[in-house]
Amino acid sequence: MEAGRAAAETYGQIADTVRKHCLAIVHERVFCSLSAERAVMAERSRAFLAHSVSSSTPATCIQGHPAWGEGLAGVIIQAVPAGQSRTIMDGDIPCGRAWRSNGAEFVVLQNISGLHDGPGEPESRGIQVRRMLERAERILRAQGGSFRDVVRTWFYLSDILEWYPEFNKVRNETYGEFGIMPEPGDGDLLLPASTGIRGDARSGAAATMDLVAVVGAPASRPAVTQLTNRGQLDAFRYGSAFSRGALIRGHGASLFHLSGTAAIDEKGKSLFIGDIRGQITCTLDKVEALMAQFGTDLHDIVAATVFVKRPEYAALFREMATERGLGELPAVCVVADVCREELFFEIDAEAVIAL
Repeated sequence: MEAGRAAAETYGQIADTVRKHCLAIVHERVFCSLSAERAVMAERSRAFLAHSVSSSTPATCIQGHPAWGEGLAGVIIQAVPAGQSRTIMDGDIPCGRAWRSNGAEFVVLQNISGLHDGPGEPESRGIQVRRMLERAERILRAQGGSFRDVVRTWFYLSDILEWYPEFNKVRNETYGEFGIMPEPGDGDLLLPASTGIRGDARSGAAATMDLVAVVGAPASRPAVTQLTNRGQLDAFRYGSAFSRGALIRGHGASLFHLSGTAAIDEKGKSLFIGDIRGQITCTLDKVEALMAQFGTDLHDIVAATVFVKRPEYAALFREMATERGLGELPAVCVVADVCREELFFEIDAEAVIAL
């Protein structure tokens, strides 16, 4: 479907739902071809205006090709009851949203990059990553928190296969300075859940990030647990600083954040090389094993992003998901490189769990 028409239909439904249920959008990720971004965002503004929904809230627009080629792959929205949220500014730039729920304050930062604002040549990828993380830390401190309060991150990296080791090195060093890298004997895992995937941005930034943090006095915050998966090696043990997932325990229900997950084993090695069916099955099995710790499974997922290396793998994933009883899985499917050349498939997700 032509990108403008697809965006008009998609955002018409989003705006109608937001207005009808008196909601405010607090996190918005748009996956589309960069060639379609202007048309998609124009239709977003048009639909929001027609439904009296604010279009000034930040959105992260990342190149994520749909399986059929160019256009809009999909949009993932998180919204809360209107009146509970506010916009976070970095100078005169809207960069996130904050809201209160049951006494806790949640912060989402969006579309954060490390591009230098002044004149001059673009700086190295590593410098951009450090500046991006330091910028996020500065904004979080202005909100009464720090990177120690971050529950979940998403990193979208241009040409990820060319420099993922460099990205990991800079992230590890910066996280060490923030005091969240594990030390020998540490009992608590502080690393946020995370996704690291290829995603170009119109700005030309080497890296763009979103994050979720829970800030405020400890007594008012919900319990947050960063998770390990018995079926996979902790990622920080092979140089990639994130946890396998995060659980935010709420009143009556909890929010589960699944990190980007692929076919990686207990020793950190890639599995089913050259076998897309094997990788999809293995990945979904790994996810189910992690979720089973809380008596839940893939059917509780409320939003997912599926990344496939080749367009034809999207239909295969849908076929295999249907065979597992997941034909209605709410997922945006994007064609993008995963962090290793031999990996063809990755999924991240959010799920609501009744506890």
